[in-house]
Amino acid sequence: MTAETVELAQELIRRPSRGGIDDHGPVLAVLDDWLGERELPRRRLRDDSGRTVALLVEIAGGRPGPWWTLDACVDTAPYGDEGAWSFPPDAGDVVDGWLRGRGAADSKLAAALFCRIAAEVRERAGALRGGLAVLLDADEHTGRFGGARAYLADPAAVRPAGVMIGYPGPDEVVVGGRGLWRATLAVHAETGHSGARRTAPGAVSRAALLVRLLEEAELPDAEGEFPLPPRLTVTFCHGGEGFSVVPGRCEVGVDIRTTPGFGAQDAEAVVRAAVAELDERMPGPVPTGITPVASWPPYRLAEDRQPAAALLAAAAREGLAVRAKTAGPSNIGNLLAAEGIPATAGFGVHHEGLHGVDERACLSDLPAVHATYRRAVLDLLT
Repeated sequence: MTAETVELAQELIRRPSRGGIDDHGPVLAVLDDWLGERELPRRRLRDDSGRTVALLVEIAGGRPGPWWTLDACVDTAPYGDEGAWSFPPDAGDVVDGWLRGRGAADSKLAAALFCRIAAEVRERAGALRGGLAVLLDADEHTGRFGGARAYLADPAAVRPAGVMIGYPGPDEVVVGGRGLWRATLAVHAETGHSGARRTAPGAVSRAALLVRLLEEAELPDAEGEFPLPPRLTVTFCHGGEGFSVVPGRCEVGVDIRTTPGFGAQDAEAVVRAAVAELDERMPGPVPTGITPVASWPPYRLAEDRQPAAALLAAAAREGLAVRAKTAGPSNIGNLLAAEGIPATAGFGVHHEGLHGVDERACLSDLPAVHATYRRAVLDLLT
């Protein structure tokens, strides 16, 4: 069964599916063919525009009960500098026990594994309670989480009692993550010729002060059961054109990672305080604009709550030393938590080069990871 999983993962890697760059039709076609050959029930999920964003496999048990979901993305990060890779990003080969290519770690190997588990579950579905869904998301790396959103919005889909997301890493089960609040700040100034007599600073100069004020803002330390503090990062600063024009507008991007004790309202208050100080100390022609662009809450799933409990217990029974972890980055688990759906977001094989160069996944871990997820799923369904 491991060979079959690896072969499917290889075919997926050989179909480039970079989020927002490649057509994801070919990678979904590979999955559709594989599932169809095994007569596994599946259907396409579409977004509001009618674009296919995911495949959904649904295996109903023979008795009533809750449904559980395995989720893996089949789109990927961009390749970056292809010249820095030591092998083609879409190689899809196996060298010295490592599966190589973009998506090997995040998360085409997990997608192939979850398809295999769906086939195994179907063989004994009559004796199981509830059901298993496998969500193969082709719109995750765009940041839209289109597949997950379409799944939650689909009236024909059974709402899951919990979700296990197949991000890689064999030492941890991710049971939580910081939330986020993001905004674009528009800084203004009087424009004109750079050589003319003037006294007012340009928009880039005003933005530089704003960046300093943001980065000097005091944020609280971690407290309570949530182990991580909030974090503020200025992620971009765009403004100006050429050398002879005083820039009249500059945009600043700010990303704030939130916690249960420091939420979206707190994050916005920090930004508004910095903006107010800028406009007072270095006035512009119009107030600095704040446009929120994204927000979702932090979450943390108790280790004794499903599906975390089942996955941690299954790993222990396979002889794996796995700990629960709250992650700094956000993930689909945050989106699910906002919908009241508990989720784990990471347990898989060792990996290297995730979102970087020479991405690869260690196949010697695959049998134990396979056995862990299979055991967890069957425990939940019985």
